[in-house]
Amino acid sequence: MSRVPALPILAAALALALATGGCVYRVNIPQGNYLEAKMLDQLQVGMTRSQVRYVLGTPMIADPFHPDQWDYLYYFKEGRTGKVETRLVVVYFAEEKVARIDRPPGEFKTPPVHNTVIL
Repeated sequence: MSRVPALPILAAALALALATGGCVYRVNIPQGNYLEAKMLDQLQVGMTRSQVRYVLGTPMIADPFHPDQWDYLYYFKEGRTGKVETRLVVVYFAEEKVARIDRPPGEFKTPPVHNTVIL
């Protein structure tokens, strides 16, 4: 009866564990209001609250202490690299109409789309 040496089997198992150990899938995490550049281009001073809600959706933060301010916050964390991207668009109202819009400086790029894997 021949006996299989344990050392080669142990080495093979260890090599397999090390090779597959880095194959962990980390999901992308999008949270908040997904705003595209074309949506923000439609936003204009003088629009009513219902028009803003139709174009941008429900604000992420509706502060009861600042009823004339709607905050649209977007947070995206890429799972593979851990890179975090946040965007904040604030709409200010005066007399129930848009008075001012604060948006990120520079060109507003469309936020990254989270990839969905269907198995």
